[in-house]
Amino acid sequence: MSALSVTAVAWLAVLAITASAVLFGQGSRAPSHPARGVQAGRRHRIGTALSISGPIGVLLIAVAAGAMTGSWLTLAVIAFAAVGFVAVAGLVLAPH
Repeated sequence: MSALSVTAVAWLAVLAITASAVLFGQGSRAPSHPARGVQAGRRHRIGTALSISGPIGVLLIAVAAGAMTGSWLTLAVIAFAAVGFVAVAGLVLAPH
């Protein structure tokens, strides 16, 4: 495989994990039971926002950094890990 095809496959994997993280975050939009306090409600709202818009933000930042630096393959690996981290952080804050 050429370097271009490896980079393309890596970015396709980043797009796939971003799409799946956003779709998974959509499930945490409506809580299964009401929040039990101000802190729990705030944590749930932050987790929901992080689950839905966080992966897209990471993807956009990675694409912008790739355009500025030109190191597309390295940034694809970093973006893949960052999208996964953001999705897990959103899940921990809003586990519904």
